[in-house]
Amino acid sequence: MKVLCFSSFTFSYLNRARVLFRTLKRHHPDWELVALITDRPPPGITIDVAAEDFDRIVWFEDLNLPDAFKWLFGHDIVEACTAVKGPFLHQTCEAGEVDAVIYLDPDTALLAPLNPVLELLEHHGGVLTPHLLEPEVQEQAILDNELASLRTGIFNLGFLAVRTDGEGARFAQWWNDRLLAYCHDDIPRGLFVDQRWCDHVPALFGSFAVLRDPGYNVASWNLSRRKVTIDWAGEVRINGHLLRFWHFTKLGPVGDSMTRRYAGANFQVYEIWNWYRRLVADATDPRIPDRYWAFGTFADGRTIEKRHRELYRYDRSLQERFPDPFGSGAGSFQSWLASQGPSTEAMD
Repeated sequence: MKVLCFSSFTFSYLNRARVLFRTLKRHHPDWELVALITDRPPPGITIDVAAEDFDRIVWFEDLNLPDAFKWLFGHDIVEACTAVKGPFLHQTCEAGEVDAVIYLDPDTALLAPLNPVLELLEHHGGVLTPHLLEPEVQEQAILDNELASLRTGIFNLGFLAVRTDGEGARFAQWWNDRLLAYCHDDIPRGLFVDQRWCDHVPALFGSFAVLRDPGYNVASWNLSRRKVTIDWAGEVRINGHLLRFWHFTKLGPVGDSMTRRYAGANFQVYEIWNWYRRLVADATDPRIPDRYWAFGTFADGRTIEKRHRELYRYDRSLQERFPDPFGSGAGSFQSWLASQGPSTEAMD
């Protein structure tokens, strides 16, 4: 089976993506590895693909979306990096050059091969992993994990595997259409980027498999029900199952707090996190500014607020009036915002 595996990120997550691709290359050297980047390099930064563990870069512009920059302006960084997964997956399926596409978030890392996923794809259109595999038993865990999944989606879309034909291709078309139109972080409206849409998958796409192996997509939200062990040879198991990949979400104080809450005295968890931190540190380019995103500011460098992205997203008259919403100066959307008073003023 010919496999393409991709991750979607910006330069602020390049260090994490490098770790992911390094672990992918180690376990699956025959896969095509693609970096989908919705960003532009910071000043003075270039990427030499020959020196990276991914095979090629697909830039946001390469997706050739209609009114691409109007569309992009209407999304914050998380919304944009998740939304572009749909068109890339759909376009790859339509190209028909590979048999399967696997997506992994940039803050995941493989610790063992994903061959069982390919075996599932022999007989299924796609594969999803739920956030949770067992009911929680503590009230705090119910609030943190079961209720959170009801808000943000039953399946974690940090992983997705799809066949490029049949029902897999049909899913890719549907997901593309939904993400282009509705990939927003707006829980009151029933939306949480790409994830809530996939709650429909078991009903709409019956050939998809739900992978219930606890060795996949291990993260803080399921540690309360997953015991980590490491044997004398360094093999890591989760509830007795081989650890395939870990999702190191929210690297930093928030992730540390949630991990401590649910790992408790399972000290092997902290060994894995320390291993990951060392790899990320080694892969970090200190020249890349913290939280950098080329599309996070207007042309003059001032930050674009999310409420102004939403205003532009939902008002077609503004889109027609300001075809380049990132522009600055007289006649720009930024200037118009400043003229509207405190309710919409973009900057102080």
